[in-house]
Amino acid sequence: MSRLPAVFAVLTLVLAGCATPVPPTAGDPNWEWPEDPPTDRLGWENGYWYNESLDISQSDGLDEAEREALVARTMARVEHIRQLEFTKQVPVEVVSREEYRADRESRSTQSDRSAEYRAWNNQVWEALLLVGEDREVSDVLEELYGGSVLGFYSPSRDRIVIVSDSETPQINRGTLAHELVHALQDQQFGLASDARTQDAQLARSGIVEGDARYVEYLYENRCESGAFDCIPKPERSGGSSSDRSAPGVFVTIYTPYSEGPALVDALYRRGGWDAVNDVYANLPASTEQLIHPEKYPDEAPVEVSVPDRSSSGWSRFDRDQQFDTVGEASLYAMFWQNHYIEQSALRRNTGNYSAYNYAHPATTGWAGDRVVPYRSDDGENTEYGYVWAITWDTEEDAREFKSAYETTLKLHVGGQRVEQGVYRVPDDRSFGDAFRVTRNGKRVTIVNAPTVEDVDSVHRRR
Repeated sequence: MSRLPAVFAVLTLVLAGCATPVPPTAGDPNWEWPEDPPTDRLGWENGYWYNESLDISQSDGLDEAEREALVARTMARVEHIRQLEFTKQVPVEVVSREEYRADRESRSTQSDRSAEYRAWNNQVWEALLLVGEDREVSDVLEELYGGSVLGFYSPSRDRIVIVSDSETPQINRGTLAHELVHALQDQQFGLASDARTQDAQLARSGIVEGDARYVEYLYENRCESGAFDCIPKPERSGGSSSDRSAPGVFVTIYTPYSEGPALVDALYRRGGWDAVNDVYANLPASTEQLIHPEKYPDEAPVEVSVPDRSSSGWSRFDRDQQFDTVGEASLYAMFWQNHYIEQSALRRNTGNYSAYNYAHPATTGWAGDRVVPYRSDDGENTEYGYVWAITWDTEEDAREFKSAYETTLKLHVGGQRVEQGVYRVPDDRSFGDAFRVTRNGKRVTIVNAPTVEDVDSVHRRR
């Protein structure tokens, strides 16, 4: 699969506030908290009740005792909001952004990702017209995560890392609450995932990140309303929320953070926290179910097959899984980055719990897809191509997507029509290749190769 970083992180984005009711007794100055309970209980952790005040200032950073107190009280608050109990303490470390970037670079260098995997993954993102031939997808992701992550929870290391942009160690209260939800999820449900495609990974992360973001919303609303006595947020001085040269990559990987909370809210309204807990045993199967919560859980993605009709030295990559599925959210990001979708549309009609709006007529109606990268190696040069088949709910959906894709090729990518359904993008462009676009009923097939002559060699016509 086109694997994304296996940590549960908070990415930078300014989100719209959401109105949430506050418990009537919370924040009452006359409220007297009972003594510490003899045993652990919801809303109390390591000596602190969820609504106790802390005499802490972050102006000069947090010492170890202050950090322990803040973590304990935040754990109690997460328990109180989420109505789930932590089973053990969660280690929290604060690092500078420079330390975080250095650690990511070190782990990336030690990664066992082969050159073959990187070449295969490049073709997946190139098919989406998001990362061109002049860049490596791994470099784009490193740049993006290095600048936008505020904190993360690592299940393998069983700890939370908060990234501080100040010279002294400071903690963003929302980031801490968000990452503590991930630790709570790991303790109660486990965070292991068997997702094998990009779309499935984003979909399943939609519950994990959506649950954490939803609790973060509720937490922040209590702080802003005065229901919780909260420490001020530190100012953020470093990092960047997206890679300006490939903003659609950020829009793609932000899908769980944007669309997940809306699905969690829909589940909560159906059956409270029990309904949210139950979804961990039946996670969403596609980003379509995140974008359109009414489609969860009944509308599962269609299995798409791509027969191998290559010739003349072209072959699929020698991998256990030779294909990927990118899904509706990635299709939206493709059209958005390439300006087929108006840039401002991303932030219109988002709803209470969504940062972005991923619904568009050109991508709604997605039923399933499969991207299969190909390569040709003559011993001196290696060339690449791919076959991308997309199935739609109706023939009208397929026609609309095909029209949008061909318009994008011609007007925004620089493609010139060679013959019916065949386009050539000049080699000096980022996506300088040949493309064949066909529709058969509800199925659209895109074949990519370095030249028009190579297209039939990658996937000959039926």
